[in-house]
Amino acid sequence: MRMRRKKNLIPRLNAVKELFAAAPEELRAAAGDKRLWAELGCGMGSFAARTARANPGIFYAAFERVPEAIVVAAEKSAGIPNIRFICRDARELDQWLPSGAAERLFILFCDPWHKKKQSKRRLTHRDFLKIYAEILSKDGELVFKTDNTPLFEFTLEELKASGWNILTAADDWHGDPSRDKDEPVSEYESRFIEKGQAIGRITARPNSK
Repeated sequence: MRMRRKKNLIPRLNAVKELFAAAPEELRAAAGDKRLWAELGCGMGSFAARTARANPGIFYAAFERVPEAIVVAAEKSAGIPNIRFICRDARELDQWLPSGAAERLFILFCDPWHKKKQSKRRLTHRDFLKIYAEILSKDGELVFKTDNTPLFEFTLEELKASGWNILTAADDWHGDPSRDKDEPVSEYESRFIEKGQAIGRITARPNSK
């Protein structure tokens, strides 16, 4: 869903500017020697804020290319020291995160890009998977969630074709008895839970790791 433009966007961004990294070196300086987790397409940031707050020993790098969404995410994270937001596209990920830096990479409820000719835009297309494989650490994992069944199946196929090790794959995560009930949820996930909609979840690791 396309977000409305906010008339007061710039003042709101300036009010939380300390939570943004404007350059890769700023992000690395803020992270220091903490373990790194990253999220692509953090949206309005509920998952990012809750995860960073619950895990003070990690540093959370949240990427989102839509300013109207990322400002809301940053406002929710006010006062959390171990998180930074980066307003950039996913294709720039390897410019921001060093090789082997990330322990976990979250991709939650990304745009499914329904048309076949749009498949290369999907964040789990094999071209993106090459980037993720480079920035994940030796035991690093990709955590993926979606409410879209075709995207869930597409992701499984792309991971297999790219030689990734699929650790878990549940097409109805909230109906899975092994589910971690304490795992934070995003705004989208909360809505889908209320509607009783099945949510797919995959965790995977590059084969080279």
